[in-house]
Order: sequence, then C-alpha cells, then structure tokens
Amino acid sequence: MSTATTARVPRPAPAPDGGRTRRSRIHGREGAAGWTFITPMVVILGLFLAVPILMAAWVSVSDWSGRGSPLSSEVDFVGLENYRQLVAGGGLATQDFGTALRNNAWYVLLVVPLQTTLALFLAVLVNRKVLRGRGAFRTAFYFPSVTSSVAITVLFLFLFSASGAVNRFVGFLGVDGPNWFADARGVVHLALSAVGVDSGPAALTGHGFLGITWWEWLSGPSIAMSVLVLMAVFTTSGTFMLLFIAGLQQISGDVEEAAMMDGATAWQRFRLVTLPMLRPTLFTVLTLGLIGCWQVFDQVYTATQGGPAKTTLTPAYLSYQASFEQQDWGRGAAIAFVLFGIIVAFAAFQRWVLRERTTVPRRRRFVPTGVAAATSARGAGGAPDSGAAVAATDRRTTEPEEER
Repeated sequence: MSTATTARVPRPAPAPDGGRTRRSRIHGREGAAGWTFITPMVVILGLFLAVPILMAAWVSVSDWSGRGSPLSSEVDFVGLENYRQLVAGGGLATQDFGTALRNNAWYVLLVVPLQTTLALFLAVLVNRKVLRGRGAFRTAFYFPSVTSSVAITVLFLFLFSASGAVNRFVGFLGVDGPNWFADARGVVHLALSAVGVDSGPAALTGHGFLGITWWEWLSGPSIAMSVLVLMAVFTTSGTFMLLFIAGLQQISGDVEEAAMMDGATAWQRFRLVTLPMLRPTLFTVLTLGLIGCWQVFDQVYTATQGGPAKTTLTPAYLSYQASFEQQDWGRGAAIAFVLFGIIVAFAAFQRWVLRERTTVPRRRRFVPTGVAAATSARGAGGAPDSGAAVAATDRRTTEPEEER
C-alpha cells in the first residue's frame, strides 16, 4: 500500500507594514492636495463671512456707537441689554419691533403660499407638451425675476398711485380706489368694519405682545403692505417656476401612464402622484421663499420707508434704521440676530413638516372575539391539541405584519 505524499507550497510571508504605510502615504498626499485646493476658499469665506458674523455678534452685546473700532477699549460689554430692550423693554424700541414682526408675519403668511401656488401652476402649464411656444411663455414669466427690484418698485408706485392706472381702472367699474401707498388701514379690520365690527373684545384690546395688542396683531396687512405682497408674488414666481419645471421633468412618464391605466383622473394624478414626487423641490421653494420674505428690505426702502404709520416696517428695515440712522448699532445687530433665529426656527419646522416618511404603518388583522372564543371552547372540550393550534393561529393573525 503506497502512501501519496502531498507537496506543500509554502505561503509567502506577510509583508511587514509596507503596504499599509504606502496606502497611508497615498491618502496623506490626497488629503494634502485637497486642503491645498480648498484653502483659498476657506480663507475667503472666513474673511468675508465668518469674521463679519462674529463681529456683528460682538456688536449686539456691546454699546458700540459706530465710531472707531468695535474692538477698541472704549466699547463696553453690555450683555443681553440690547436684546432685552427689544423684547421686554416696554418702550418705543419694543413697540417698533413688535410692529415690524406683525407686518412681516402677515407678509410671509400671504406671499409664501401665493408665490408657491402660482409658480407651481405656471410650471405645470408651461411643461405641457401640447403647449406651443413654451419657451416664449417661460421667458415671459421669468422676466420679472431678472428685472431690477428697484425698477419694479418704481413701476408699482406709478401703477398704484392715487391717480395711477389701477385707480383709473377701478374707477371705470364705479369703485373709488384708495391711495394705496398712503393707506394704513388693515384689510382684516376693513372687512370687519364692513359688517359692523369696529372694535375688538376686551380680551384682544386689553392684552398684547411686544407692545402691540392682539387686536392690532389681527388687523391684517395694511393696504400699502398688500401692494408689496402683490409685487413680491409678481417678481418671484418666475424663479420658483423654473425650479418646479426642473422637478417635473425628473418625473418619469411611465408613472403617469401607470396612473392613467389605473383609472386615475387628472386631479388624482396630480395630487397623489405628481405632488408627492415634488416634495424635495417643494421644500426648496418654500425654504427660499421663507428666507426671502423675512429679509425683505429693498421694496420697503424704495417705496414706503416703513410708512404709512409704520405699517410696512419690517425687521430688516428696522435694523437698518437703528444702525445707520439712529447710530444704535447694538440694537440693530440684535434685531438682525433675532431675525436670524426666527428664520432658522421656521426653516427647521418646515423641514420637519415636509420630511420624508419612509416608515410604513404596520397593519393589524384581528380575529372576531366571538369566533376566537367559540373556537377555543370547542378545542378545550374536544381535541386536546386543537386549543394550542387555535391559540397559535390567533397569535399569528393578531401580530403585526412585518414590513417587507
């Protein structure tokens, strides 16, 4: 009986840490090259973005008057005094800040839904393949967005003046148009006065927030602010239309065809198929619109400068007034940081509302109580093993189905 001998091939000895060292060296070179390329941008961002923000934060907690350097020894640290004057001072600064927040809140409440709805409608309209001249329509709708905001504001000043084209048009209809940019009446109070309600209840007129009664908070935007709302919707809808068009073109036509084959109507396809697939685009549009509305400044500066009766005053314009006109730079910087906090809070809430919900709710199937009890009783009286089988079946049918 012969025994076969197997030749064993010796394994190569593992290399000392040469390979690992080489890989580390390559990664180190790549990291060094990456930092070399991004260093100029980091320096630029730090010089023109991070440093001004840090200096503004220091100014908001100091008594700097705008003269000299804010880092000089003559500037004193006052802590949160500037913020306290805004929200709890009880004086004119608190009242102006409350008025600006009220005006801007009504502005956001009207502009963001209107411009988003109009932009989505225009995008769906010009995205139809059966529409001829789609490029011309897109250019026409987008043109106000690339026009100077100052030029658009001057145009609206001309149209909505006391003897402007808008008042002449409504005059042909037998209606006396108001002096749009000089009318400080709130539209909600005007609507209530039309039905005989000229004053609010004591619960609204006797209490308030930031120096403004709740009745004044609910007055609605003034007629002058309403013109600015129309102007904002007119100038921004074209930009957001392009974003919605890009989102619509990412939706495959097979999805629409499948919905049509299932018998879905046009409205059902839009509500149940198109709109959910536009969720990322919708979040972008709403976020950009929210930020732009809370930072409105140029239209107010050009058209009304906060008037009439401070009904178009906004926090951004109030910060400008406090800093450049009243030389109260600490209060102006504090307004800017409070406004920044409001924008971040609204953006975070909006992100939470429009978040992707990937978890599918678990479905439960239950056996009727009477059937389960009868089956259990029959199993207990008859077959010894039937009760266990029924119990196992009952547990299996009442447990939640696992997600697949």
